[in-house]
Amino acid sequence: MYQQYFNFSEPPFSISPDPHFMYMSERHQEGLAHLLYGIDRGGGFVALTGEVGTGKTTLCHCLLQQLPANIDIALILNPKLSAIELLATICDELGIAHDGMTAKNLIDAINQYLLSAYAAGRRTVLLIDEAQNLSLEVLEQIRLLTNLETSKAKLLQIVLVGQPELNAMLARRELRQLNQRITARYHLLPLSFDETKAYIQHRLRVCRGSHRLFSAAAIRRIYRYSAGVPRLINILCDRALLGAYATDAGRITPAIVSRSARESLGLKSWLPRWLPAVAAAVLVAGAMAGGYVWRHELGLVSPAKPLTVPEAAVSKPVVAQPENPAFRAWLEYSAPAFDAALGELLRIWGAAAPAGRMADCRYAAELGLYCLPGSGNWKDVLALDRPALLEFADGQGGKRFVPIQAVEQGRTLVLAGGAIRFPLADVLADWDGNFLLLWRSPRPGVSEIAAPQKSAEVLWLRDRLGQAMQLAKAEAEPDYFDDTLKRQLAEFQRRQHLAADGIAGARTLIRLDNLTGAADSPHLQAGQR
Repeated sequence: MYQQYFNFSEPPFSISPDPHFMYMSERHQEGLAHLLYGIDRGGGFVALTGEVGTGKTTLCHCLLQQLPANIDIALILNPKLSAIELLATICDELGIAHDGMTAKNLIDAINQYLLSAYAAGRRTVLLIDEAQNLSLEVLEQIRLLTNLETSKAKLLQIVLVGQPELNAMLARRELRQLNQRITARYHLLPLSFDETKAYIQHRLRVCRGSHRLFSAAAIRRIYRYSAGVPRLINILCDRALLGAYATDAGRITPAIVSRSARESLGLKSWLPRWLPAVAAAVLVAGAMAGGYVWRHELGLVSPAKPLTVPEAAVSKPVVAQPENPAFRAWLEYSAPAFDAALGELLRIWGAAAPAGRMADCRYAAELGLYCLPGSGNWKDVLALDRPALLEFADGQGGKRFVPIQAVEQGRTLVLAGGAIRFPLADVLADWDGNFLLLWRSPRPGVSEIAAPQKSAEVLWLRDRLGQAMQLAKAEAEPDYFDDTLKRQLAEFQRRQHLAADGIAGARTLIRLDNLTGAADSPHLQAGQR
């Protein structure tokens, strides 16, 4: 719902365990290292525990992507199984054929599979999520599976992932044999405040959002409500973005976060329920104590004579002056609305504003120009290197748009028409990071090139990538978008600090066009090219 409003490429705060969004805090890096170490040693158990929502499942998905190619894994997500059901599920996960549903048949089939895999140089890992829900009977059966071994090595490595209750279970006397076989264990803690801030900004960057979308005070409020638990952070941020969208706000404030917490977490108030009563009691006690001191102590002190100060010695109050009064005054009284500002951009591109209708992106498309909205920082605008509209909030809660035609010497912005200039620092002091620019595709009518496309545009993309990355040109290059082209494109995007999605969208096409001059387009830094 708010994705288009904030120009996200995808929702940034989904609670699904997507490794694409994985933020590797110091704690998560340590947890992953423990898992990899335990698996590398082979045999026995590895245990990962943590509170609900701290990122255990996401870390496991990240682990799956980093396992060596010679490891086969059976993943158990629903541990509420009987011992027989668990053995059957392991067989299903590993593709093991079995004759019947007796424990002996299933274990014999698993053992035969493990021996064959070991002989072929492969290793097998069993990963069980939510392991605190395992029954004692199933845990004992799991322990017995580690008895499947050769004279030199265990055939099965087992990873148990669960909530802190798992540690309490393993500490029970009847499970001491299993507990003694755990070769690596790690408890995942919530994020610190600094990690919470980095986590939020990381997820925004993945979705091409502005890192300034959440104010510093809003992030502090999120940390207090969530205590650094990633799942709660996601829930709060998602609801806060929805609240900002509903109220047409351009930035997340502490008030929006508090309202979101009440709606999504069921919190009735920002303050604990007992705090107002305690505060009132403290105030009453303070007033009574103050009255006592006033009556019984201050009466013993003789009143002091009034101190007279010469008028010249009295300092006049210092009135704070705005740092950029000229730009703020122009923004308040002269900055155009969207249609007028877009008309200025059209004139920079050599096109006339429409007669009898408002200038909009649909009209621009009729002229072969695409609108590209974005959210980021000034470096993002410079990298695209096209005249742009910078969005600002005016004093009445509306929006104003500043049409930027050029930047001179990296310090002065030239507005459309060339007659008005402002220092770059003055303009950026009030800018919230939202912008819009017009661009013309280097391939007319094409705004995206991606798999499984088969066309002349694919050949053009191969040629431009080859020039940009100095790739050797093949004698006969296919005109379809294959995996090799996707990898090359993703590598180019990484070098250009773009989202490495392997899709040649607007930003990628603009960067490719810029590398060869983009002669048909106006540039922000035209005098410096």
